[in-house]
Amino acid sequence: MPDAALLIIDMQSALLDDAYQAGSCLRRVAGLAERCRFAGVPIVYLRQRLHDLPAARTDVDIHPALAPRPGDVVLDKDSADSFLDTGLGDLLQELAVRQVIVTGFATEYCVDSTSRSLLSRGYDLVLVSDGHTTPERPLGAAPSAAQVIAHHNTTFSDIQYAGRSITVTPAAQIRFDAARAS
Repeated sequence: MPDAALLIIDMQSALLDDAYQAGSCLRRVAGLAERCRFAGVPIVYLRQRLHDLPAARTDVDIHPALAPRPGDVVLDKDSADSFLDTGLGDLLQELAVRQVIVTGFATEYCVDSTSRSLLSRGYDLVLVSDGHTTPERPLGAAPSAAQVIAHHNTTFSDIQYAGRSITVTPAAQIRFDAARAS
């Protein structure tokens, strides 16, 4: 079994209402998830508890395009850092994961916080450059959603964590060999 795991962070219908290019992001992540399942790579969904939504909202679960399947793990969280009080660290350790493939919502919050946290905990990172999104901004707002995503992809392409491997790559270019994603 590969020593990698795929994280799908906060890809919930209620959060994706105004996300930048949500449909294409969902399709890419869904395709990557299928390839992970075929390669035996575990998939972990992180689901933000949405305490501040009106009670009438029923779309707080993971978007149907990415619905978890038997064998996938779903962890609920209350923080931008997916490791904080979720059991994610214990799960990855139990699965003997060394490399974490990160996708999700929102780029500058949960995707960023989780990526930095996993690097600090000793994991290698594969950030799926076209597999994370953020809320659309009003016309003319700076930075735009596209700029936020580009900024984070560039930052993680250049950032250094001693002894860690960091790869930023599109979903279609991720390949699985017997041991790792590349």
